Amino acid sequence: MCQAVSMLATKSGKIYWKMGIDSHDDLIKAFKDKDPLLKDSKEPPQNTFTRIEISPKNGDYLNPKKSNWQFKLDEQIKPEWWDLFSIQGIDKCWGEWRKWKKEFYPLVNLKEAKKPINPIKIKHSDKVSKEELELLKEWASIRASIGASIWDSIRDSIGASIGDSIRLSIWDSIWDSIGASIRDSIRASIRASIGDFIRLSIGASIWAYIGYLFKGIKKWKYTEKIETKGYPFMPAVKLWKKGLVPSYDGKVWRIHNMNKKAKVIWEGNI
Repeated sequence: MCQAVSMLATKSGKIYWKMGIDSHDDLIKAFKDKDPLLKDSKEPPQNTFTRIEISPKNGDYLNPKKSNWQFKLDEQIKPEWWDLFSIQGIDKCWGEWRKWKKEFYPLVNLKEAKKPINPIKIKHSDKVSKEELELLKEWASIRASIGASIWDSIRDSIGASIGDSIRLSIWDSIWDSIGASIRDSIRASIRASIGDFIRLSIGASIWAYIGYLFKGIKKWKYTEKIETKGYPFMPAVKLWKKGLVPSYDGKVWRIHNMNKKAKVIWEGNI
């Protein structure tokens, strides 16, 4: 799988990349009409362009320091012109990476993404307020409006804006540190194996929080039916920040106090 930051370099010294495009093949489609060298059909090592990646060594896209990133010529056979190009070309690619950083990092709440809020660590009483119940009702209405496509909405919106590799990296990071423990705690609290409805409802809350970490996405896909301004999945985020995570088994909604081993502090129909 291609990773950010994917680039194309031509033998003439031009570098091509675009925010949100990880695939080299998609980059070729995007730029081939602008540069005939990208329409190359020659076999290596006579090819007139090459694929390049500059990516974090450990998959951590939230660390902007250059020492965390590595340059890679993404070809099994390097072009015959590469050695001459590489004298100055690699520095030029790093210069394009710095331009990419200036575009990317303003799109992410970097501070919170590095240390995401964990609802398990937030103390909450066993009483659900009217405001919190209203948030649950809003969240249930959003879920009903777009169904399981909350995952699709956040996946496709973030992917289109900054690329799939970054989206997957941040999902993996938050799931490893928070998501798995939330799932296991809720499973234990209701003393039953998690069915599809509950699994999807938990995942939707986690995805809602991940989407909230991205600031530069103006339009979220598949949310046309949601009548709200700003981030469309904010009710789940507000509950998350209170230490509460909702679950739904297809019939009954529950609110879990995550700080108390996902204790069910409210359940009912909405």
